[in-house]
Amino acid sequence: MKSQSKLKSKKPNKPDRRPALRKPPVLSLNARRELAEALLHRLAEANPNPRCELYYKTPFQLLVSVVLSAQATDKSVNACMKPLYEAGFEPDTVIAMGSDGLLKKIRTIGLAPTKAKNVFKLSEIIIDKFGGKIPRTREDLESLPGVGRKTANVILGEIYREPVLAVDTHVFRVSARLGLQRETTPEKAELELLKVIPPRLLPDGHHWFILHGRYTCKAQAPDCTRCILRDLCPSVREEKEKEKK
Repeated sequence: MKSQSKLKSKKPNKPDRRPALRKPPVLSLNARRELAEALLHRLAEANPNPRCELYYKTPFQLLVSVVLSAQATDKSVNACMKPLYEAGFEPDTVIAMGSDGLLKKIRTIGLAPTKAKNVFKLSEIIIDKFGGKIPRTREDLESLPGVGRKTANVILGEIYREPVLAVDTHVFRVSARLGLQRETTPEKAELELLKVIPPRLLPDGHHWFILHGRYTCKAQAPDCTRCILRDLCPSVREEKEKEKK
């Protein structure tokens, strides 16, 4: 009889996923500009038409989904909201539902009670102050309940195609690993990134960074061996130099 250890199937070789990457060296402004251009052109070649992964059919629906996605995944928001959007979902729909009625529909999303109240209030304001239309200035967008700078940037970029950069957790992490910024907050990182990313590569650059962070340059297990930016990434070069010593 074969021993139990021999009966166990061999596990397939896993890709080289590094649990963490060292901070890349500090680069000059010009070096970061050249690097940003090279990185984003590479990502553009791989994905010429990046798309927002939140499902929506109208600008108002996107605004609602972005508000709901705070501390929640796009997948969970899509699963909850897609049927509502398919049936028709606009500010007057929310008013007819009421805050409690909306809450019943979105209970599976994190922080649902607060988000339901915010969506109801912003729906009232959009009807009363903006004639049912989504405002197109940052100031007006940020005046809406539940809408901060990041959400405003998403709307300005996705709906109005302005050259803005919404810095979420993926953009913040990926841009730091790529040596484009070393800031401590998303707001500071956004301002620093706008210095090095050409306006013509925005707002698509937002999507390229997000998708790269979501599927390749993950927080806990960056898949460096499959990364199309590996030869350009200063974090990978720094890791190799450390290994040689």
